Amino acid sequence: KRSVVLVDGVRTPFLTSGSDYQNLLSHDLQRYALQGLLQRTALPVSEVDHVVVGTVIQDVNTSNIAREAALSAGFSKHTPCHTVTMACISSNMAVTTGACQIAAGQSDVVVAGGVDTMSDVPIRLSRGMRKSLLAANKKKTTSGKLSTILSGLRYFGLELPAISEFSTNETMGHSGDRLAATFGISRRDQDEYASRSHNLAHQAAEKGKLQDVLTVFAPGRSKPVTLDNGIRPSTPEQMSKLKPAFVKPHGTITAANASFLTDGASAALLMSEEKALSLGYTPKAYLKDFVYVSLDPKDQLLLGPAYATPLLLDRSGLTPKDIDVFEYHEAFAGQILANLQAMDSDWFAQEYMKRSSKLGRLPLEKFNTWGGSLSIGHPFGATGVRLVTTAANRLLDEDGSLAVVAACAAGGQGHALLLERYPK
Repeated sequence: KRSVVLVDGVRTPFLTSGSDYQNLLSHDLQRYALQGLLQRTALPVSEVDHVVVGTVIQDVNTSNIAREAALSAGFSKHTPCHTVTMACISSNMAVTTGACQIAAGQSDVVVAGGVDTMSDVPIRLSRGMRKSLLAANKKKTTSGKLSTILSGLRYFGLELPAISEFSTNETMGHSGDRLAATFGISRRDQDEYASRSHNLAHQAAEKGKLQDVLTVFAPGRSKPVTLDNGIRPSTPEQMSKLKPAFVKPHGTITAANASFLTDGASAALLMSEEKALSLGYTPKAYLKDFVYVSLDPKDQLLLGPAYATPLLLDRSGLTPKDIDVFEYHEAFAGQILANLQAMDSDWFAQEYMKRSSKLGRLPLEKFNTWGGSLSIGHPFGATGVRLVTTAANRLLDEDGSLAVVAACAAGGQGHALLLERYPK
């Protein structure tokens, strides 16, 4: 198979929902990311063979958001586009889908993106009301339409996007609280980790390391948006004052040690190595390998990285000591710490993964050193591209060779991906 390389990746600033992106729809945000990628890389749109975008909360008017965003961003109308969804690893799937197309020789150049906004979510009428309106639409007379609509008013109600797992009817926060309790992760542990995430993200931003962030001119705003606005450096002591958000009053997950509702979009340029060099690009990294896993959504909803990481390393004959950069999605501080503990547990390895021994503890000094989803934010569909781009940028900045990206996702799914820095 052909070698697949990451040329570059970008993202809009990630903003707390209801702030400067509140007047933008998802396809608007994705357009900003796609246009930013084209400008950053000076890529002619005629070279793009395919566009694939990950998203979670879909608008019925732009169900293939990849196509609508690409057209509005100025991509060729002759470039095929498709949309994928896999909860929090949707743009991870976009990246690996693009990589597979390139490896198989179907494409030379793929743009992979991801987007979500929580500022404008689809809210539906109740199902009974929807059925009445559809039935009324088929009536021939005005009186027939009116009487059908009036008969449906008894069903009047609204349906908001669910924040609970469809299969278990449990919120991810409740699952996270149970996971932290199972692995004995204390509230203090979680607040300390969350404080670390915010402080590291603040330091990275101050030092100009978050080079993937674009400048966005959002409508209705007098100033351009240039920074993530959810990064709030603080101490564990400050965080300890917040009350539990899900399991009350004794839960350990709070608004401070959980990722927040975020608006944002990302995009990455993938190519075959041969194509990248022929166009004069110096790639950042090879996409070497990846795995996806699926677990029990009731008891192991957020343990995807603990399963995916050993599988990925085993496939490549590597150990954690061989990896220079770990870039993992932070849904909750408790979730990250539980995954780290699971990977360092012989009991977990033998009982659940059927391995003879544990993988071992991942070194925190190599782990999410520029912050993570707890601080930078987590637009569901966009985070995967952020993780991959950040991992590649960290390899260059820290003079490393290999990076592992991993994430959990709703539905009890998970992902891990191996990057190798492109040689100078």
